[in-house]
Amino acid sequence: MAKAQVLQGMDTLAYVRLLKNATTEEGQLIPYQTSLSFDPQRDSDKTQTKDGTVGTSGSLETEIEVEFVNNISKISDDLYDALIQNEKVEIWIVNLARKNSEGKVFAWYAQGSVTEDSNDNDPDDNSTRDVTFNVDGIPQRGWLELPEQAKEELAYVFRGLGVASSSDETGKGTEWKDADRGTGAAKVEAK
Repeated sequence: MAKAQVLQGMDTLAYVRLLKNATTEEGQLIPYQTSLSFDPQRDSDKTQTKDGTVGTSGSLETEIEVEFVNNISKISDDLYDALIQNEKVEIWIVNLARKNSEGKVFAWYAQGSVTEDSNDNDPDDNSTRDVTFNVDGIPQRGWLELPEQAKEELAYVFRGLGVASSSDETGKGTEWKDADRGTGAAKVEAK
């Protein structure tokens, strides 16, 4: 039996999109997430009978909660719109560390509603938001490919000292590759 692998909370991120925008835009990372809670649960009950206990269970209820530093972004505004205008959303809980043989990452996918959007504004700290989603139906598990834009949001490329432009976004820099290990030469001054 294979040894169980530990997953880190740092590798789990929430992406969201208004359902009405599914054909026009990609799901977007909620910027500056500090906490993500995924809570599927099913209520159960027991009835005592003369023949013994009979168990019953209710339908699956799932709540997702995302805390993040408040920010000016499209998705931040979309979350307000989803609550105020009762817009359905799509939400993905993506684990960047769990990949399949095709290089796709593990994710939970759900549709639902924003049921709460709490905003805290302490004078000595960043403004924060705590958004709660109520999931319709049963969340689905699967594998997804991160779009290039999503990869860029999670990491940035190496840049050189040159001016970055549309024709040279790296500013004459070259990203390190594993094949670069042990390469290069030190310049030796002649005496």
